Amino acid sequence: MPLKMTRHNGRSGKNGTFNPKHNDRRFDIANSDHIDQDRAKQNVYWDCYQGFHFPADQEQEDKIVYSFEQVERTYYLEHYLDYCEGQHERNRQTGHSSRDRTPEDLLKDKKTCPEESLIQIGTMEQSVPPDVLAQIAMEFFEEFERRFGEHIHILDWSLHLDESTPHIHERHVFDCENRYGEVAPQQEKALEALGFDLPNPDQKPGKLNNRKMTFDAACRAMLFDICERHGLHLDHEPEYGGRKYLEKQDYILMKQKEKIAVQDQTISAKEAELQAITVRIEDTEAFVEEVSEVAYEKAVEVVTDKVVEETHNADFDIVMHHGKKVVGDPALSPEKKKFANQIFGNLLQTFSGMTQAISTKLKQIFREPERKDEAKEPIRRSIRELLARNKAEVDAANAARRAEQDQTRKKKQQNMDR
Repeated sequence: MPLKMTRHNGRSGKNGTFNPKHNDRRFDIANSDHIDQDRAKQNVYWDCYQGFHFPADQEQEDKIVYSFEQVERTYYLEHYLDYCEGQHERNRQTGHSSRDRTPEDLLKDKKTCPEESLIQIGTMEQSVPPDVLAQIAMEFFEEFERRFGEHIHILDWSLHLDESTPHIHERHVFDCENRYGEVAPQQEKALEALGFDLPNPDQKPGKLNNRKMTFDAACRAMLFDICERHGLHLDHEPEYGGRKYLEKQDYILMKQKEKIAVQDQTISAKEAELQAITVRIEDTEAFVEEVSEVAYEKAVEVVTDKVVEETHNADFDIVMHHGKKVVGDPALSPEKKKFANQIFGNLLQTFSGMTQAISTKLKQIFREPERKDEAKEPIRRSIRELLARNKAEVDAANAARRAEQDQTRKKKQQNMDR
């Protein structure tokens, strides 16, 4: 009979983000009926700083073994502190320091915390020996690091032999450079950088069409290949298991939603257009500030150039007028006319230098903080109003679409109840 091979992924449950202390047994296992305390001594642990360690290591007084929780906190601090500090500075400049986050905050956020995978081959009735599971897992992690290690980092994993079926918990984080050159935890960008495409490139991204699905399929294929190299006969049909540690009823609900989503594949042209033009930005105020800064600088250049041009023209007109009047006097001798031309030529050069000085002074005045902020405020207000109008249009269209979909679902449910 073929064995079931499963690899389930998740980040959070009803109690928040998953805590790695379950994986390295940093809690009182005596209160857990499903854990065999004697067999827990056979568990195997690994992390990216300490390598392999075992339950016996934690009992030695002269040996310090850091917990998975400490390891992950250290990793986030070392690798994502620059990103946090860079964001703090950008928030400070835009007056939004309340949005500051620390590496600890990233570790607790369900969007940026490590993803956890559960790997199991077999069931309570029939499973592979622990040493075979460990060998398969290590080969998988080695291949995983070789193929994806530039943007996906395994932080820790544990082989549990103290429950009904041998299994492995593994935790990893996705990261990639942002537009400021800082490494930040971001799943979609990391997978895109690794070359993963959408399952359906011609359709818009979503819950049923994202790069994570392609990545998970690649990992599953890798595991199947390694298992087959070890001579295991596996059932390739996916089994129930809750890809995000869902309860059974939640899983059934999810499957129903997927069926409805598949039935509702026809998307209106208006929605597609809105999705295409809707730009998601990390910080709207930063965007407003950046655009208003550019607009202000352009305005300063135009105004300064215009003032200089008008001043320059006026100066030259006056000098030229008086020059022609003096030089055109028939009473002047040729020597005096030559002398007068030299004088007016010097005057023109002097005025030319004065216009440059005016230009420099104007730019200094325009860039005084209070004047600059006062001038930029109407620009900011205009941009915010434009963004608000666009958002209102998108929200209204989405609300109409959701209402239509809800009505369609109700009709389908009524048909099903009949």
